[in-house]
Amino acid sequence: MDSTLLLPAFSDAVAQTQQTFRLAMTAMSEPGTTQVVDGAPSLDVLAPATYALCLSLLDADTPVWLAPALDTPVLRANLAFHCGCPVVEDRTDAAFALLTENELVDLQGFNQGTDRDPDQSCTLFVQLPGLEQGPAVSCRGPGIERERALRLPLKPAFWQERNASNAFPKGLDIFFTSGETLMALPRSTRVQYSVQEVV
Repeated sequence: MDSTLLLPAFSDAVAQTQQTFRLAMTAMSEPGTTQVVDGAPSLDVLAPATYALCLSLLDADTPVWLAPALDTPVLRANLAFHCGCPVVEDRTDAAFALLTENELVDLQGFNQGTDRDPDQSCTLFVQLPGLEQGPAVSCRGPGIERERALRLPLKPAFWQERNASNAFPKGLDIFFTSGETLMALPRSTRVQYSVQEVV
């Protein structure tokens, strides 16, 4: 490993890892709400919230797949050093995946778990330019009292792909990130949208 590529991670690893983990769990239990990760560092192409999730959730037992736009020597070196996670070339082998919006039109190949072991599915970290710049879609499900509107800057192809590929309890849990902010969309959340409105 080239040590010149290594950059600082959390300044207080234990406290910040625990804080980010709690924020991630809150985001999953309250889909569509935004959580702010204070004081997290950025890393090369990764926003602070994305990197914080990596530092808190990835380890030697969680192989990760990287989207081409995020796959840099700096990122690989720091994930290996700070998280110990192996980077895999085949998305079918990934427990986690780091994506941009460009990969969201094709979710095929990511492990969606089984009816017996749905927890074995892949979790996606999707880095976006913002979390509130898109047309509204309506969400219902656990953690949402009635319904909640999301305004993620995503194209209809993503919602179509997600609806087609989700077969609860199987499915993909997703964290969306931008800057220091994160939001979760668990597989249990049902999304209604209009193609005309989301275009």
